[in-house]
Amino acid sequence: MRQPSLCYREVSSSRKHWRIVLGNGVGMCGGCVEKEYPNRGNICLENGSFLLNFTGCAVCSKRDFMLITNKSLKEEDGEEIVTYDHLCKNCHHVIARHEYTFSIMDEFQEYTMLCLLCGKAEDSISILPDDPRQMTLLF
Repeated sequence: MRQPSLCYREVSSSRKHWRIVLGNGVGMCGGCVEKEYPNRGNICLENGSFLLNFTGCAVCSKRDFMLITNKSLKEEDGEEIVTYDHLCKNCHHVIARHEYTFSIMDEFQEYTMLCLLCGKAEDSISILPDDPRQMTLLF
């Protein structure tokens, strides 16, 4: 799974929060989430937000729904990549950048998710009627 390319961290001395700035200039706020990149097992979200991990906006101190902005879908080498930003509904502070990928590798559909708020996850599902990984040996 791809990891975000970190450019630098900004630390605020006045409040207990920090902000990651990615190589593409998009910031993500560690002060808005309970746990950074929580392990979500095989739960890969193509859209939505993991609100249980949201502690509240570090800028305006409100815990409300989030906006999803800058949503894009692109295809590269047979891989679909969906990206979007989670923003505070009240002050439009960037909480996290969400990335979801889908691809077909051999006989499996591969899914990945990487987001400061929603977490990291991977899933693989067989496209065959019977998953060869679930087959038991008869010998």
